[in-house]
Amino acid sequence: MAMTLRLTDEEMQALRAQAENEGRSMQDVARTAIVNHLHATRVAKSAARGAERYAELLERLGDA
Repeated sequence: MAMTLRLTDEEMQALRAQAENEGRSMQDVARTAIVNHLHATRVAKSAARGAERYAELLERLGDA
C-alpha cells in the first residue's frame, strides 16, 4: 500500500542524512523507524499491564 509522507525541510534533511550515513534509502530508514516505534509502544503497554497485574507482588519483592 502506498502512502505519502509530508515532512518539514528539517525532517527531510535529517532523514536524508541518516539514510546516507547508514547506506540505506530514505524509505527504508523511515519504515524501520515506524516499525521500531510501534514495537516500543507495544512493549511499553505490555509492561504497564504487567506492572498493574503484578503490583502487589512487585511491592512485596521491593520490601524483601
